[in-house]
Amino acid sequence: MRVLACLEEKELDYQFIPVNLRAGESKKEHFLSLNPFGQVPVLEDGDLKLFESRAITKYIAYTYAKNGTPLISQDPKKMAMVCVWMEVEAQKYENAAAKLTWELCIKPNMGMATDDAIVEEYEGKLATVLDVYEDRLANFKYLAGDCFTLADFHHLPTLNYLMGTKIKALFDSRIHVNTWCADILARPAWKKVFAMKDNK
Repeated sequence: MRVLACLEEKELDYQFIPVNLRAGESKKEHFLSLNPFGQVPVLEDGDLKLFESRAITKYIAYTYAKNGTPLISQDPKKMAMVCVWMEVEAQKYENAAAKLTWELCIKPNMGMATDDAIVEEYEGKLATVLDVYEDRLANFKYLAGDCFTLADFHHLPTLNYLMGTKIKALFDSRIHVNTWCADILARPAWKKVFAMKDNK
């Protein structure tokens, strides 16, 4: 969803090829030649083959910088801030958010029991990250400054999942974080991709 939304933000034409994970298609030789870990997504652009969603979105944002929404900055200092907050998302936020998404969204959908001790532990870790975000967003509309960038964009998948759980209260209780969440979740590109997911 992260990659599809990036393609939509950049207003690019693309061909979406679904991979049946339940049938084991991602573990077959052809797919493993694209991603040796057997995971989605994979992007093929001419002779370039990429995997890992954040790497793919960075490639799209740089290669097609003049298309659609500017997700990076040409100013070195502004881009440095985008990089800082992309690292925060990947190393601080994602660790807690992904664990909570697994416990509260994915496991119940697979008929597995949620581990409440893990939820409690990672709820506290996420709260710590969101306290930092609240301070940052008190002074800027978006994490890297006053423009929507990859730093905000990369949060969308787990953020979307967590809004349907009790963890939503962590976001709602921080006024600037709450405003930021509502803003980025309402982006037309994200809404379009989420609608595509619901229609599959």
